[in-house]
Amino acid sequence: MNQPARLNASVCVDAVLEDLSTIDAMQVVARCGYSAFEFWKWWDKDLEAIQKTRKELNLAVAAVCTKFVSLVDPSTRAEYLGGLEESIEAAKQLQCPTLISQVGDARPGVSRQEQRDCMIDGLKQAAPKLEDAGVTLAIEPLNELIDHAGYYLVRSEEAFEIIKAVDSPNVKVTFDIYHQQISEGHVIANLTENIGSIAHFHAAGNPGRHELDRGELHYPSIFSAIAETDYSGYVGLEYWPVDDAEAGLQKASDWIKKV
Repeated sequence: MNQPARLNASVCVDAVLEDLSTIDAMQVVARCGYSAFEFWKWWDKDLEAIQKTRKELNLAVAAVCTKFVSLVDPSTRAEYLGGLEESIEAAKQLQCPTLISQVGDARPGVSRQEQRDCMIDGLKQAAPKLEDAGVTLAIEPLNELIDHAGYYLVRSEEAFEIIKAVDSPNVKVTFDIYHQQISEGHVIANLTENIGSIAHFHAAGNPGRHELDRGELHYPSIFSAIAETDYSGYVGLEYWPVDDAEAGLQKASDWIKKV
């Protein structure tokens, strides 16, 4: 019987190691035994320095964000696509496979169907740019109960439906396990049944968005379920530590390697 592939874990340095510079955070990531890291805004960072250090430490950049422009408002379409083009160039420079995209807040007084159609149209326009560049865009549902009141895209089911309508291999979903536990639960069933539509994962403990071993989510079981699929992307650790950040990353690295 074939053994499941080892899970590819990434550390979101803007969360877990937010008190450090990106360069110093990369040193911690490598010291703790991870092969990849990620961050949010590429446009306020020294990408040349990051690229140089990344190569020295033999680290991969798992994901960065595209610019935070609404996808549910047609008046911002050109701004979104322009930001995406810039983000694609940054991703290519960093040899980063995935751009994470939030979709914006819901527009009061506008039907959800109209906003959903707007998002689909925008993603269809984005798809050829992504396909030409070999970069994947992953839209991210977020919870509206605790962290992102007013956000449009909340449940993974709708995200997967949108991806199906766009019908591009380079437009997928970021499945944030923390957010989806709050929004809908049933995370193992929902992620395994839709694994082909997922380009990236995020993970944090719930409640609190702290270390993975704090709270109600049993991450060894969740990560094993992911590893048993044909998923080959990254699982990004995106949490705010309560205890010593480096010690916590080392502890997580030790058990993730056994998944």
